[in-house]
Amino acid sequence: MLRFDIISAVPDLLKSPFEHSIMKRAAERDLIHINIIDLHEYGVGKQKQIDDYQFGGGAGMVMMPEPLDAVISALKAERSYDEVIYMTPDGQQFKQNLANRLSLRQNLMIICGHYKGIDDRIRQEHVTMEISIGDYVLSGGELAAAVVVDAVSRLIPGVLNNESSALLDSFQDNLLAPPVYTRPANYKGMQVPEILLSGHEAKIDDWRFQQSLERTKARRPDLLEDQ
Repeated sequence: MLRFDIISAVPDLLKSPFEHSIMKRAAERDLIHINIIDLHEYGVGKQKQIDDYQFGGGAGMVMMPEPLDAVISALKAERSYDEVIYMTPDGQQFKQNLANRLSLRQNLMIICGHYKGIDDRIRQEHVTMEISIGDYVLSGGELAAAVVVDAVSRLIPGVLNNESSALLDSFQDNLLAPPVYTRPANYKGMQVPEILLSGHEAKIDDWRFQQSLERTKARRPDLLEDQ
């Protein structure tokens, strides 16, 4: 079982993505465990403060080190973590090969940034991996964390009904997925390619590979350059 401990200033943002469909079934079957921690429970003072103005001035608040250090230390006292991940726009880009690697771990901690980010001393002391899901800025790291958890979890054996499905997804082997079709075979005069109706598995596999290659060349040639 792969465990995710997710630290968030807005934990309600994370509930819906994990309470439906594949993620819900995976949790019910004990293939994954998702624990969402409300950072405010570790806040400072009566107001449970978790953010403050940044030194040097400037717009935007910064997540304070004390609450984060307290919750991270409490979690580490319970178990060891393969990675302590911070979701941040300046982290490494999240790609399929990273999702593959993380799916082989047992315990992952994810810190969701908010406001202008977290005090850099927390990054220095605790964070072992920083991840970005793209070159843009979100209001917080919660949605990005949900993306990572979903992408990683679906690779765990038993999560998908057909375990080979994940191996045929886009970006596995740096190729986009080929086009897919379902019934009816003829829709508004558009016919499903005959090869897919042939029942010849080897030829179908070859057709799908060629389609993946052509689609990748046309839409994402940068993926082929990375090989």
